[in-house]
Amino acid sequence: MMAGKSQKTPGFEAAMAELEQIVADMEAGKLSLEHSLAAYQRGAELLAFCRTRLEDAQQQVRVLEEGVLKDFAAGGETGAN
Repeated sequence: MMAGKSQKTPGFEAAMAELEQIVADMEAGKLSLEHSLAAYQRGAELLAFCRTRLEDAQQQVRVLEEGVLKDFAAGGETGAN
């Protein structure tokens, strides 16, 4: 259950699932102090990974929207009057 530093970071969905499990375990009081600290560290790593992935996805959406909006606006202007 606990992850070591050598563990690869999973994809976004798997990282979120692992993070949710860590939170649930910590909230339930299932972990010793040492395991809680390790879980907190792993959770911080997963959180940073997920934030980065979300920021990347948001940037990709912005780029796609800009391209679509430019194409749409250009198409609308050429067809008008």
